[in-house]
Amino acid sequence: MPVSAKPDVNAALCPSRLVLEHVTSRWGVLVLAALLERTHRFSELRRAIGGVSEKMLTQTLQTLERDGFVHRDAHPVIPPRVDYSLTDLGREAAEQVWALARWSERSVGAVEEARRTYDEARS
Repeated sequence: MPVSAKPDVNAALCPSRLVLEHVTSRWGVLVLAALLERTHRFSELRRAIGGVSEKMLTQTLQTLERDGFVHRDAHPVIPPRVDYSLTDLGREAAEQVWALARWSERSVGAVEEARRTYDEARS
């Protein structure tokens, strides 16, 4: 997609698709949501986000930092201390995806019922 073209998420090569992928990935949503509450250290984030591996958390934080959503603040102390927080852009994204995450929590019962109905109709 040419740089001058207007972004269109439906266009196959639109760079907005990658942004959407990063902020709506399982770990991306959960990292953004945790940081929406407050600044966290790596170990705090790992404890707050159940099931995320150290490798996936590291990759997710790096991706979100590269995209401008997360700020990494490395303090020159021993032992090393690194804090993660949201940028203004990250806060905006986090508020959007967190609303979707909360909706999914409220709707999970209806979705599970729809799945049962679908499965029963096909068995």
